[in-house]
Amino acid sequence: MKSRSIPLREVYVWEKPVRIYHWVNMVCVIALCFTGYVIGNPPAMMKGTEAYFNYWFGTVRFIHFVSAFLFFFNFVIRIYWSFAGNEFSRWYNFIPYKKSQWKEIMDVIKVDILQLTHKKIDSIGHNSLAAFIYFITFLIFLLQCLTGFGMYSAMSSSFLPKMFAWFVPLMGGDMAVRQLHHILMWGFILFAMVHVYLVFYHDYIERRGITSSMIGGWKFIEEDAIDLHNKNLKESSKK
Repeated sequence: MKSRSIPLREVYVWEKPVRIYHWVNMVCVIALCFTGYVIGNPPAMMKGTEAYFNYWFGTVRFIHFVSAFLFFFNFVIRIYWSFAGNEFSRWYNFIPYKKSQWKEIMDVIKVDILQLTHKKIDSIGHNSLAAFIYFITFLIFLLQCLTGFGMYSAMSSSFLPKMFAWFVPLMGGDMAVRQLHHILMWGFILFAMVHVYLVFYHDYIERRGITSSMIGGWKFIEEDAIDLHNKNLKESSKK
């Protein structure tokens, strides 16, 4: 029988707003990708009839628009929490402006992607590479909101979509914006596939409860990693 003797401690990493954001975002992305694909490729057109003659297509559009609004405001709340949340959810984790963050990015690439070494990564929250990738996805989220609400502004009298009406002429017209919106959708799908794979991979390799932590908020961290984290925090506070 195999057993581990590594001393572990529970650390409350992901606060409730972060966990709610994650799952709401997941539902929204699934709904948006599915309905967006149908809107971009209406089955009714394949049959030689107009899509608006089919009532279910209106339901698809309604789900897409509701999901878009929910996605947007959920994203805004997450941005706010990057300033109001705990140390693991703060904005400075996502932008690699320190030499130590870039070093960790290279270490993670060597371990996860190139598999050149089995060096342990001691990050308690997101490692620097994951955090930087999330920052890039936040920019993609913003661009998706600009393209989506920009197109919607032409048929809506609501205040929010009208705020993004300027983006369509800036990008050269509706067709260019529509194509970019569609390409970004596939970017979401690709990211989701890689994200799920890496979550389960790290959950199996590190045994820190990374999957369950997004449900309960707690991770199981080695004591030496916690001591190193606290030491780095003290050094940062002195600077």
